[in-house]
Amino acid sequence: MNKKLLILLLSFYCVITNAQNSAEIKEMFWGANDEYKKATTIPEKWKNESAVVIYKNENYDYHKFGTNVTYISSVRKRVKLLDQAAVTEFSEFSFKERFYSSRGVGFTFRKAENTIGIKVIKPDGSEREIDVKAEAVNMDEGKKIAISNLEVGDIIDFYFYAEEPFKSIYEYGFEPVETSLGDEYPVMNMKITFKTENDFFVNFNSYNGAPELKQTSDPKSKNRSYELVATDIEKNDFPRWFFPLAEVPCYKFQVFFARSGKFEERASAFLPEKESIVKKTVSADDVLDFYDARFWPQGDISEIKNFVKNRDFKSDEEMVREVYYYTRHQYYTRYVEAFVVKEANIMYPFDLYGYAPVFFTNEIQFINHFMAFLKWKDINYEIVVATPRYNGSIKDLLIEKNTIIMIKANTANPVYLQFFSPYTNADQINPYIENTEAYALQAAKGKVVNGIKTIQLPSSTHKDNISKEKIYASMAADFSSVNVKRESEHYGHNKDQDQDDKMYFFDYVAEDYAKYGTTPLLELVRSKKKKEQYTNEFDALKNKLRDKQKEEFEKSLEGELGFEVDDHKLEIVNTGRFGKNTAFSYKEDFTVKNNLLKSAGSNYVFEIGKLIGQQVEIDEKEQKRTNNIYFPYPRSFEETIEFTVPDGYTVAGLDKLNKKVENSTGGFVSTATLNGNKLTVKAYKYYANYFTPNSNWKDMLAFLDAAYQFTQEKVLIKKI
Repeated sequence: MNKKLLILLLSFYCVITNAQNSAEIKEMFWGANDEYKKATTIPEKWKNESAVVIYKNENYDYHKFGTNVTYISSVRKRVKLLDQAAVTEFSEFSFKERFYSSRGVGFTFRKAENTIGIKVIKPDGSEREIDVKAEAVNMDEGKKIAISNLEVGDIIDFYFYAEEPFKSIYEYGFEPVETSLGDEYPVMNMKITFKTENDFFVNFNSYNGAPELKQTSDPKSKNRSYELVATDIEKNDFPRWFFPLAEVPCYKFQVFFARSGKFEERASAFLPEKESIVKKTVSADDVLDFYDARFWPQGDISEIKNFVKNRDFKSDEEMVREVYYYTRHQYYTRYVEAFVVKEANIMYPFDLYGYAPVFFTNEIQFINHFMAFLKWKDINYEIVVATPRYNGSIKDLLIEKNTIIMIKANTANPVYLQFFSPYTNADQINPYIENTEAYALQAAKGKVVNGIKTIQLPSSTHKDNISKEKIYASMAADFSSVNVKRESEHYGHNKDQDQDDKMYFFDYVAEDYAKYGTTPLLELVRSKKKKEQYTNEFDALKNKLRDKQKEEFEKSLEGELGFEVDDHKLEIVNTGRFGKNTAFSYKEDFTVKNNLLKSAGSNYVFEIGKLIGQQVEIDEKEQKRTNNIYFPYPRSFEETIEFTVPDGYTVAGLDKLNKKVENSTGGFVSTATLNGNKLTVKAYKYYANYFTPNSNWKDMLAFLDAAYQFTQEKVLIKKI
């Protein structure tokens, strides 16, 4: 079965089933009341599709008795297979038969199993039910079952059923569900059903033309039921660079359990006024009411005061930025080594930091503490509440987990500050909320009380988010390989992922210790004997991690370039952690054997274009696009290749390396010049926008194709 579909189903339905036996469950789906048991035909318009979903049914049931809560979920699909690709897609299922429930508070983990049913209906109407228990085979992470004799024209009908009982005496939020109405195949009929009762609060809404959820129970009953019904749903292609929830018919919901008003107030959700109301929208006032009670200037800022008083800042902006970086270390990176040694069972380290050390774990802790600092310095500020573009507009906010919260210090030039990772920079906000509307909670005398407004968040350009690489390439003396030295600099959002990929904790914690004069973890150990023991164990762990890091770097580089490399070495030059305009930079050395270079008599063909890395190749299926194009942020890539031509040789074919395609969507420009024995090739590629309408797809294709064709170009190293 398709891995993507499988993961979706199993992440959704891998929960406990105890209360109903398998016969009762099968009757629920395939029994006398199954109105689709005879459905075998599909519309003529979909006869050339790979498969058609005749019926898709999802069920959600939330009930409680005393401290016991029961959550039931299920999905059923009846799919007609119209080509061999679909047969292959559904010829294998993988699943977890047994697992543990982790819901609730103070609840002992329970071992249990899923209930799964699969049957195949042949074109003549004959049915074959799969004996899942007998035919499934054990795998490393669960079980797998192969569906034999599956053929084009067959119908496969399957269900996953899960019942999960747990205990909760407080409040509990079930994971949100946000999904498009359409499937990767057309859907003829779809039904979603909800059942809830008192103490269960439902946020549910449909978007972009999806049908509404309708109540099917008596409004006065404490047992409530709802359903959403849709028919004739076209398939979704889900192409690259697409945010489905921003554009296609979809629905979002979350259910929150809260036993009383006290727990309702603590719930991390925009709850409806009462359980009988399904909340469809979240207003600006709802946002203000929710966060007003959660944000308050609080925390011991004595360490920050000591940091500030010993320094002379040129402006409030500089002070805010420097305090942000100090806060990142004081309440985050200072403890990274401690978490590492604890995880490795080397020692329990936290007692070394004194009584109740403070380590920030979430946005609210960070913001409240930083508010206390801003209040102390009498700097005006706002709390920004945003949602990523892939969720749609802030006006369509429904689920609290979809918010990103920042603090905005209103200095002469405002400074935006987000909850930190080891790499976050002041002034640099999450790329997915750049250039969007957001809510700003106004602060008055240090408390969020006096209102809320809509603001436009800053944007960045492809020139802000740039990667620059200088590549020095030369041939080995015997022409058996190409030696490469690469110097990389990444700026703006282009450094975010690269920092996370290429740095381990030992690449930055020492930098912070040195910058702020704090004491490394093992220096806090007083016992000389213990200190020596822990140091040896910690050094061994770091050496092991460095070996792993080296292996990961090499694999990452090979994935980037598309061919194998040898003897890879990497040196971090600048971590890029203290300013959005500071580069994350590093140097690499590696050798390329059995690639890039091919002999042609006394000459050599050099695939120099591949040194800029693999480029997007748009296949025939993607050439025509109906969906709009969404990017995380504008960005650019600048490559300079300097190739030393071997003595006694010259270079031919440079004209093919000169390309220029630029338009409103982006561009690719490359040039090649030869000066003595130095061949210099420059390539510059950029994506200009956050969003491009599908009407401009042909313009994007033009520069994407130019970049891809560049990687296919070769030059001839010609004997003089």
